[in-house]
Amino acid sequence: MKDIKRFIAGKYDVVVVGAGHAGCEAALAAARMGKKTIMITLSLDSLAMMPCNPSIGGTGKGHIVKEIDALGGEMAFATDKAMIQFKLLNTSKGPAVHSSRAQTDKRIYHVAMKQAIENEYNLDLVQNEVTEIDVVDGKVVGVNTKTGAYFETEAAILCTGTYLKGKIYMGEVSYEGGPGGLFPANELSASLIENGIVLKRFKTGTPARVHKDSIDLEKMEIQEGDAEIIPFSFMNDKIDIDQVPCHLCYTNAETHKIIMDNLSRSPLYAGKMEGVGPRYCPSMEDKVVKFSDKPKHQVFVEPEGLDTKEMYIQGFSTSLPEEVQIAMYRTIVGMENCKIMRPAYAIEYDCIDPTQLKRSLEIKSIENLFFAGQINGSSGYEEAAGQGLVAGINAVLKLNGKEPMILDRSEAYIGVLIDDLVTKGTNEPYRMMTSRAEYRLVLRQDNADLRLTEKGYKAGLVNLERYKKFTDKTVSISKEISRLKGRMVTPAAQVKSLLDKLGTVPLKAPMSMYELLRRPEVNYDDLKEIDPGRPEVDRVVIQQIEIQIKYEGYIKKQFKQIEQFKKMENKNIPENIEYDAIKGLRLEARQKLSKIRPDSLGQASRISGVSPADVNVLVIYLEQQRRVKETDEE
Repeated sequence: MKDIKRFIAGKYDVVVVGAGHAGCEAALAAARMGKKTIMITLSLDSLAMMPCNPSIGGTGKGHIVKEIDALGGEMAFATDKAMIQFKLLNTSKGPAVHSSRAQTDKRIYHVAMKQAIENEYNLDLVQNEVTEIDVVDGKVVGVNTKTGAYFETEAAILCTGTYLKGKIYMGEVSYEGGPGGLFPANELSASLIENGIVLKRFKTGTPARVHKDSIDLEKMEIQEGDAEIIPFSFMNDKIDIDQVPCHLCYTNAETHKIIMDNLSRSPLYAGKMEGVGPRYCPSMEDKVVKFSDKPKHQVFVEPEGLDTKEMYIQGFSTSLPEEVQIAMYRTIVGMENCKIMRPAYAIEYDCIDPTQLKRSLEIKSIENLFFAGQINGSSGYEEAAGQGLVAGINAVLKLNGKEPMILDRSEAYIGVLIDDLVTKGTNEPYRMMTSRAEYRLVLRQDNADLRLTEKGYKAGLVNLERYKKFTDKTVSISKEISRLKGRMVTPAAQVKSLLDKLGTVPLKAPMSMYELLRRPEVNYDDLKEIDPGRPEVDRVVIQQIEIQIKYEGYIKKQFKQIEQFKKMENKNIPENIEYDAIKGLRLEARQKLSKIRPDSLGQASRISGVSPADVNVLVIYLEQQRRVKETDEE
């Protein structure tokens, strides 16, 4: 493409490459923070596309969506508009792992996000393919496109998803292609390599879509949504929709036999694919091989939308040939006559080694070049959107000469996600889970606004309407907790009757409502009959009051752990430190520290290959340097 005549098509503060979930959040954030922004995508029809599961949220992922919303992002708004079924997961466990999940209409989601982008004053949307980043003196200054259009820019954010040198695999068939039948982006990878960026090869996959009229849903187990729908966005008070059911069915011995008989035709097992796939979202052939003792595996049949008869077969991704897929699916009860509308496939793509990034998601080697989403080695719409939002915010802060917004592990699941990627790297597509967060009792999805709205406001992304709603909520929580602490009840007959009914011990002496609420058997609503004149309080405020009171001891313990964590995080390491000059550091530690170049002792301690002894050597060295500096200044 070097011989194409170039022309300057525009000058922008920020160029965003890609219009998936990362690109949409990055572009909206940059534009809303006042920067002239352009988002360039291979196809306008692929904007905010859901090439895999038509759902948002899930375990751990629901937390990220709530955090995106609290920071001023768009994903939660689009999800609330596109929702066709809602479930709150893990309700049998504590609030720390409660996670919202919405089955969505993928077309409505696309339209909602596209409208938000098209209506954004500072944001232009263009269909083209970016083929090259233009770097001058170590700084990105523009991007070239396939048509010859050149866009000058102060900063660029690459959100290319699974399109970079995308290759589709289906049995013996393989061809260059992007997700959902779209074109791949074949040229940008070479430009990244030319600029010294290390690439990796990952893979992912998706199951088939079948025609609803060709399956018998009555033979399957119906999966209804929850009676109470909790909006994803803190700005929405309620959602009233007629929910659409999903269905559950199972593989069986016949299914497994067909897979095993055709295993040699799987590109993965035939050694045709070099990419590494996600361990936590395996293909069906992987499940059958690795869990050979299991007689069956769950398969969910989920609608792709309200105005389509395409049904998504969740849990049954495969890269086996199409004729084998037909045979496999038809072994399942209720799918004996199924007609495949879109066959399953695996896709292999280029991504970067994320340890090349700073925690702001700016790459260390090129100024003002940011990366977000699956190009960083992650998987999932939510993980991509969270990174896109952070990259967009930090690109603007960098252009404004301000410090980046760094979310640490004690502040957000997004912080855990980014820290894991840039500090530890990943050998497979990274997926967020609640178990990855050390401080998950504090990082609940219900309090994401209380944790992050202030940060979003200071960054300039949260508007006044949201900020006022946030402050009103915090004031309401504080006032009602104070009132409960001061409101005393006595061992009167009415109180005894209520406590007997609730199955908890009677009072022996006067007790505050606050102390009474600490009892596991007692809820806020239960106390209404012995609490005359109580103020009207929103349901979300009541939720926070109950959690804060009932889990007070555990939360305090976690905050003490966070204090210790912060001490290490606040001990900064100079950017120009020469690790090879520090005596006592093991060779592996010197190599890893030189590569990652951590911001703090806390980040250094989480690098694989850096031992506690190495951290102690660093602590002593930094203290010696501090004393030398003080002496020189005297």
